[in-house]
Amino acid sequence: MHITLEADYAVRIVQCLAANAKRMDAAQISEYTGVTLRFSLKILRKLATNGIVASFKGAKGGYELAKSPETISLAEVLEVVEGKYALSRCVAEKDYNCNMNTEACGMCKFHAIFSHVSDMVRNELEAVKFSDLTKTDCSNHKK
Repeated sequence: MHITLEADYAVRIVQCLAANAKRMDAAQISEYTGVTLRFSLKILRKLATNGIVASFKGAKGGYELAKSPETISLAEVLEVVEGKYALSRCVAEKDYNCNMNTEACGMCKFHAIFSHVSDMVRNELEAVKFSDLTKTDCSNHKK
């Protein structure tokens, strides 16, 4: 299992903004992260819509974090792009109809396991804050 390329890029973009702690235009973000400008703009729109990034228009426009890196978790950014993490559809989708025999215990045994693992992964991702990921300025990693 892998996160999507879009989710990977989203966390890199947020980390770049957190590390630089200043307003940056999309071209700078694209250059520093190695994400194409077009894809960066798509991701930045999603991040702005969800309150992680603030966008500014005009000559001094650009993007910056909408809140402190100490309050932005890896889970929050991933969920903007991927949705809530769940190991299986039976955990993620309310109307999912499992075809497993549930007569014995009222629920599929795999559902309980998948639910537990999903909770563990979400808790680990929630514990990682972008303030923990800003040890170096992303401008040092130009491609």
